[in-house]
Amino acid sequence: MSDVPTDESFLLALLNTTPVIDGVPADELGDRARALDWLARAGGAGTDAEWQLVLEVRAALQAVVRAELTPAALASALSGAALIPAISAGEISWTLHAAPERALAVRAILAWDTLVKTNPGRLRACANSECRLFLIDRSRAGTARWCSMASCGNRMKARRHYQRARRDSSATG
Repeated sequence: MSDVPTDESFLLALLNTTPVIDGVPADELGDRARALDWLARAGGAGTDAEWQLVLEVRAALQAVVRAELTPAALASALSGAALIPAISAGEISWTLHAAPERALAVRAILAWDTLVKTNPGRLRACANSECRLFLIDRSRAGTARWCSMASCGNRMKARRHYQRARRDSSATG
């Protein structure tokens, strides 16, 4: 819980498990064996119950970030979870207590909540309408729009350039 960058990385990795690959939507957690392995590598129990809850929370978080749902959609996943404080060496630390099948889903929601509070507006969907990935904008100005400048950003800029060139040539022709 105290390692926020790791939790941000986990949150972004979870949100980005539904990429578009060669124009086809994919789901990295759609296959049971691969999903259970992914969950275990992320620090989870790697169980079917955990998998189902993580899929539900992922869909809800993606919709919340895209402003298609309100954060209230996340409430049921937090059932029975608690953060327990401890003081050591003059610092407060927090430990998440949740049923094993709920821990990763709750961790994703807490990472989202922390990010929204500490860096409002910095977690967003890629501005490429053909992309389903998300980004955490770490730019100073807070104006990053694409999950990757190398792929989506370059593609979108090239598309706009092509559209402008076509408009300009049809206006002069």
